[in-house]
Amino acid sequence: MSLWEYANPKKFMQTSGVFLPWFAALAIILFAVGLIWGYFFTPEAENFGSSVKIIFVHVPSAMMAINIWVMMLVTSLVWLVRRHHVSALAAKAAAPVGMTMTLIALFTGAIWGQPMWGTYWAWDPRLTSFLVLFLFYLGYIALWEAIDDPDTAADLTAVLCLVGSVFAVLSRYAVNFWNQGLHQGASLSLDKEEHVADAYSNPLYICIAAFILLFIALVLMRTRTEIRSRRLKALIARERMG
Repeated sequence: MSLWEYANPKKFMQTSGVFLPWFAALAIILFAVGLIWGYFFTPEAENFGSSVKIIFVHVPSAMMAINIWVMMLVTSLVWLVRRHHVSALAAKAAAPVGMTMTLIALFTGAIWGQPMWGTYWAWDPRLTSFLVLFLFYLGYIALWEAIDDPDTAADLTAVLCLVGSVFAVLSRYAVNFWNQGLHQGASLSLDKEEHVADAYSNPLYICIAAFILLFIALVLMRTRTEIRSRRLKALIARERMG
């Protein structure tokens, strides 16, 4: 069985309908376990107090904000090369989720930054690139809405996705490119000095898994909605022509 079979809307609808409830249920369970464990059963950090516990939302949302754009890039390239409509619709469906994740990361980062840095915002390389990534999400969504022809919209948004990928990379590796800036290194790292303490890492991994499953469930649901919407528009157009 070829992977490309799932690019067929009918096949996608059948398969996603089976897996969607499972992804959603697992996401809810993992959110409950990870957040309760993280916020109520982990100690306060020596230098940060209870504010460190914001990592259970901030770190997963920041990771998802970047990786969702990468997913959109891959599906956009599939559209440009193979012209599979499901891939274009999946990219379109993922954009609002990615924008929300980016907004959550910016908001929780500001809450963390005020007690740690003494300010809610600084023009730090990583923070700035994240803000630009958020604007690219907004532009991507607006471009889809501004163009009536769906294939043209898919082509132009795919190009925009390619350009925005630069800022997705910068958001991830800005600390490595520039030494200056307030933002600390990665919370999860192979470097033991940078890696978050073991008391926080296990619930953090669970929260990351919950965010991933939530994203998959939302994209499946939104892609199914986009497919139904396109079918409905085709039926309406056919009736008008008849």
